[in-house]
Amino acid sequence: MKKIFLIMMIALMGVTMGFGQKFAFVDTEYILGRIPAYEAAQKQLDKFSAEWQKEVETSMGEVEKLYKNYQAERVLLTEDMRTKREDEIITREKAVKDLQKSYFAPEGQLFKKRQELVKPIQDQVFNAIKALATEGNYDVIFDTASGATMLFTNPRYDKSDAVLEKMGISN
Repeated sequence: MKKIFLIMMIALMGVTMGFGQKFAFVDTEYILGRIPAYEAAQKQLDKFSAEWQKEVETSMGEVEKLYKNYQAERVLLTEDMRTKREDEIITREKAVKDLQKSYFAPEGQLFKKRQELVKPIQDQVFNAIKALATEGNYDVIFDTASGATMLFTNPRYDKSDAVLEKMGISN
């Protein structure tokens, strides 16, 4: 009997506490898509990425050309010349892979550019969300863009436009 009473009290407290919490959600993709500086930063990152990808592909094409030439001339080369050519091809291929890593690795130039261009904008959005949560006494604000599975959301709890207003951006 005491166990049943204790379980009922715990369940009642859980339900009571659940009603006391305020929830809201935002869509950061929607918010970021309405910020002109973010769009400009994304275009700039795309430009850098395309340039660097082209440079890597051109360098890799040169390595492939060297390898094809080597394959065609291999029978005519001495053992010493073959070894030198193979070493040159391996060295050039390693240099291209190092170049690719310097651009596209997790700590590469593209990541650093993204940090430089996009992170300040994301920080502004986060600060606006934080201010909205504080002012509205929200306990939890979910982000529907981050892959959180929400089967239903009531539009009246969507505070994305309020975040944009907080940032001084009209939609």
